[in-house]
Amino acid sequence: MKNIIGKVVSNSMSSTLVVEVVKSRLHPLYKKIIRKTKRYKVHHEDPSVKVGDLVKIRETRPISKEKHYKLIK
Repeated sequence: MKNIIGKVVSNSMSSTLVVEVVKSRLHPLYKKIIRKTKRYKVHHEDPSVKVGDLVKIRETRPISKEKHYKLIK
């Protein structure tokens, strides 16, 4: 199972968060750092999570069509 750390971008849906994860890597030819962002829909029951919080998520069984991750911390 994968554990990922990201930033909460949206919490407007009920029991669902949108978490954005930024990964950076070096371009092999131009030697410039490239940032890639990916957004994950995450299941949660904790109402105290706000936009801008750093959270840890874990891969889990499919909960719905787009939710495959669960909030850990």
